[in-house]
Amino acid sequence: MIDNKLIFDNQKQYFNSQATKSTDFRLRALKALKSAILDKEPQIVDALRKDLNKSEFDTFSTEIGILLEEISYVTKRLQKWARPRKVTTALTHFGTKGLQYPEPYGVVLIVAPWNYPFQLAISPLIGAIAAGNCAVIKPSELTPNTSAVIASLISSIYDEEYVAVVEGAVETSTSLLTLPFDYIFFTGSVGVGKVVMEAAAKHLTPLTLELGGKSPCIVHHDADLRLAAKRIAWGKFLNAGQTCIAPDYIYVQQTVHDTFISYLKEAIHTLYSDNALANEDYVRIVAKRHFERLLDFLQDGDIIEGGRYDATTLKIQPTLLTNITWHDKVMQEEIFGPILPILSYSSLEEVIHTVQSKPHPLALYLFSTDNKAVNKVIHQVEFGGGCINDVIYHIATPYLPFGGKGSSGMGAYHGKASFDTFTHYKSVLKQTNYFDIPFRYPNNKFGLRILKMLFK
Repeated sequence: MIDNKLIFDNQKQYFNSQATKSTDFRLRALKALKSAILDKEPQIVDALRKDLNKSEFDTFSTEIGILLEEISYVTKRLQKWARPRKVTTALTHFGTKGLQYPEPYGVVLIVAPWNYPFQLAISPLIGAIAAGNCAVIKPSELTPNTSAVIASLISSIYDEEYVAVVEGAVETSTSLLTLPFDYIFFTGSVGVGKVVMEAAAKHLTPLTLELGGKSPCIVHHDADLRLAAKRIAWGKFLNAGQTCIAPDYIYVQQTVHDTFISYLKEAIHTLYSDNALANEDYVRIVAKRHFERLLDFLQDGDIIEGGRYDATTLKIQPTLLTNITWHDKVMQEEIFGPILPILSYSSLEEVIHTVQSKPHPLALYLFSTDNKAVNKVIHQVEFGGGCINDVIYHIATPYLPFGGKGSSGMGAYHGKASFDTFTHYKSVLKQTNYFDIPFRYPNNKFGLRILKMLFK
């Protein structure tokens, strides 16, 4: 049986040796990670085929490629990021020099989900390594083949005292959360996120929560409807809808409602064939429990496309629902599956008011060529991040931080944001000994008058 506390204690001791703080050490660790991912690509592809029926194309584009790009981006810039930052000297601090020293938190815990089980375990690790931390990764037990590949890959390049993988179910996560980690990075559901945050509070541990929610997609009357339909169909049914930033529901302006739906049906058939259940590359639902939860949503509204399913393969066709209201079960929680409710609206203000009345979504998507409409949505609706005239793509660039707001999460990562997430910036003021400023002391005759002049 794995002794989680022993792993933690050994990592703490190794971190205190200062070995991980060298930028050369970090760069070597990141390059080793990239080489290992490339070497084990066939095993990663095979594991994700077994766990979720992902195709090689889906695995590379959503699990592997994004990591290779991230490592390349980080390694090119790490030396600069890791240097102390000099800050402006205030007039009241004449003679001093202010510096911010980027330093790692220490031993961090990364709890990964099952929907993108490889990418969402390794992506935070890139930031943790870049910042100079030791790390423990807890992969999802719902994707056991991928979990095993992660464990094998990490153990082949790192000693356990530096980076370790701890496999197991809920009790393993619970055990890990009792330990006083220096930082926790969690990706998963809102419900489990609350449990993680409660556990972190007991040790006053800082954390990042990457959660989810009902991410809206708005199709305005002036959108390129055919292109919008194609991009939405791709983004929604990618990974069988098991994506935290997938469009959860669509609001379509009434004047283009029927035309848009016809294009959306066409796009589904083009991308996933006339019978997605027979498509050997169509992703399945991860587990029976999640499959049965999704079947309940098929009772809501009217099915105008799809609706068929296969309980033996845990596959559900890309499905469109209309005649949906906010009282239906499908609108009460994040769907996280290949079911897409479609609502209509007459004015953009109506949509903005409705979305603002709900918990802040992780993502928002707007299809429109009207800059006034675009600016109105961006400035009036609160959400984690999103796209204009596209879906999901904002997550794939290291130049844009990714994260939620409110119930959809806290903190951000990707690129520089990943380094910052796992870094504490230690502020240090270096004072001169060549002279001393007399008015700082209470016995100076003109001290108060000078201070009042300066502090304005």
